[in-house]
Amino acid sequence: MKHFHNRILKETADGSHTLFFPEYNEHYHSVHGALSESVHVFIKEGFDVAVKSFAGGSKDDRKVFSILEVGFGTGLNALLTLERSLSLSIQVHYLALEPYPLTAGEVSRLNLADKVAGGKLATAFFNMHNTPFGETTEISPEFIFDKWQLPLSDAPLPPDTFRLVYHDAFAPQLQPDLWSKEVFAKLERSMAAGGVLATYCAKGSVKRTLKECGFSLTHPAGPEGKREMTRAEKKTNPDPGIAGPVEK
Repeated sequence: MKHFHNRILKETADGSHTLFFPEYNEHYHSVHGALSESVHVFIKEGFDVAVKSFAGGSKDDRKVFSILEVGFGTGLNALLTLERSLSLSIQVHYLALEPYPLTAGEVSRLNLADKVAGGKLATAFFNMHNTPFGETTEISPEFIFDKWQLPLSDAPLPPDTFRLVYHDAFAPQLQPDLWSKEVFAKLERSMAAGGVLATYCAKGSVKRTLKECGFSLTHPAGPEGKREMTRAEKKTNPDPGIAGPVEK
């Protein structure tokens, strides 16, 4: 995708909004339900799974739960993560990458803030969208938020840090550069041992690339309209014979 404009507001099957690109025939979320897809893929099969190992770690390992999101988009995944982390009293540091942010007008028309937590987190939702790029913001005492207007290729990700990655880029046929071996190797290096990468995509070439980068894979059932999704875990004892490309 070379440009991001002409985004049209659409209501999905569960009543929650998404955005649609007519020139690419592509939506930000599933037409079967934007909210239900994000809950299933990124919360149930991502956050909840990753938190189990986090909660069982040592006290030093449980100081903060670091999350990276590739594709902040509408902010739905971040909002749902805030809701879930507050219910579990987990200290979260959330970093979102978004090279092509929504306009203020687009954000104001979304009904997502009203669909989550009975609208009680609406202020937090708009704060996440309105906070300046590159500025750390305390959305709540338990939820520290950073947002970078950078493509993943340019983002200076710290090594061995993220316990969870939401890989929510557009489909491989539209953004092939975000599903490459170089990208997944970079993400693998940035993740803590045992960290989880969750994505809606279950394409065979994507799964093979993840395996080449040293991840172990599971394939939970997908959300409505998809047979399966992909969850990748960074191995705690990686195979020394597996190595991604050297980052320049």
